[in-house]
Amino acid sequence: MLYSLGQYYEVLNQPLVETPLRIQTSKITFIELLMNSQLLTKHERAIYKNLATLEDKKLIGYKNKMIKFTNDGLNELQKVKKEVHQFESIKNYFQQGIKSTRKLQTVLS
Repeated sequence: MLYSLGQYYEVLNQPLVETPLRIQTSKITFIELLMNSQLLTKHERAIYKNLATLEDKKLIGYKNKMIKFTNDGLNELQKVKKEVHQFESIKNYFQQGIKSTRKLQTVLS
């Protein structure tokens, strides 16, 4: 959930990189976006609970009903991004069609 929120904020704020402005979202707007994406199999209530857990762990907070990352939340997000990047790098490596120096064996299944 932390990664999803981080990616959403990154996309929202990308056009504003050179300005002091930042866009934030409310909890309900973020949940509606996730539900409309149909990428998650979680129900709305589960997403609320996940956000509440992030708040309990002090990774996010709310200011004027808008979700805001805490310093700990930003640090944790960077760790998650680093892990995801490693998996994406491995996926891209294998998709390049790298050939093994050893012979592969084909078997009937």
